[in-house]
Amino acid sequence: MIEINKESKEKAFLHKILWRKRMILVTGGAGYIGSHTCIELIEQGHEIVVVDNLINSTVEAISRIEEITGKSVAFIEGDVRDESVLCDIFNQFKIESVIHFAGLKSVGESSNYPLKYFDNNISGILTLLKVMGVNGCKNLVFSSSAAVYGSPSTLPVAETAPLSVLNPYGRSKLIIEKILEDLYAADSLWNIAVLRYFNPVGAHSSGLNGEYPNNIPNNLFPIISEAAIGRREVVDIYGGDYPTKDGTGVRDYIHVMDLARGHISALKMFSEKGCIFAVNLGTGQGYSVLEIIREFERVSGRKVPYKIVERRMGDSASCYADVTYAKTLMGWSSEISLTQMCEDQWRWQSHLSPENISN
Repeated sequence: MIEINKESKEKAFLHKILWRKRMILVTGGAGYIGSHTCIELIEQGHEIVVVDNLINSTVEAISRIEEITGKSVAFIEGDVRDESVLCDIFNQFKIESVIHFAGLKSVGESSNYPLKYFDNNISGILTLLKVMGVNGCKNLVFSSSAAVYGSPSTLPVAETAPLSVLNPYGRSKLIIEKILEDLYAADSLWNIAVLRYFNPVGAHSSGLNGEYPNNIPNNLFPIISEAAIGRREVVDIYGGDYPTKDGTGVRDYIHVMDLARGHISALKMFSEKGCIFAVNLGTGQGYSVLEIIREFERVSGRKVPYKIVERRMGDSASCYADVTYAKTLMGWSSEISLTQMCEDQWRWQSHLSPENISN
């Protein structure tokens, strides 16, 4: 790991070598989706720089990226809202493109602390865009969300569906999308890809990297795997009376490595004339919470205890993607099955808690 804030002749020499190369800045690159995308970028031959404030991630993620890829990663601990941090990065490295993951993402937390989400997510993108523009870097892949569709009236959800939101998290993503549209309207030399994720799950197939939140996990798969391995007593299912096949919420779950590939596909769409587009990244298949639990039980051979609790504010009954446009535009489609999603998640959980796995 190369920490650029530490001075030495050896590191200074290495920085000069790196600066000669066109590099991709990955904000939030120590996080779950960010770290897996870093792995894919490196394995496809890209040079990267990572900035992360480690609020909901750990620096060990950078070490895991390096272990899997066999490459050193330039890492800066810092907040994208801090203009001086970003200016230092652009001064030290030749940044050609930015993939922007940095932001808060808990639906429930956003409903309780909306100002925190607007400050972090919206202030962060504004500062980033300002520094990018000053430095002549106008290639951006933005991590958006299916949350911008709110509670969709028709399924599957296409990119042409009406945009609405159910919670402050989704609102922050939608506001940023509108900011990016206005930016492109003012300067069409920008290349902007807006990727609307559905529900990223799973882990790297090596079992060496996966989701590792600093606090209590918010996503379904880590919660299920913790229950399966005995670190959690029960999985709370928020709502059992939705108008779905078994009453539990239905979502489109996509393997995180499929999602990572989607970012590289988006980068390949950029041109000298500039462009802007928004695409769904999902599988096009919806699964209920109970279906996920049953498949995880089958894969792990473990019982996953659960209980139905009250619905969570800001959740919709069903949401899964129409992925036609991503295939048509970028030639991208998901490849990894639900079974492998569960297998990779279990492998990662087993790596984290080997003492709980019987031979």
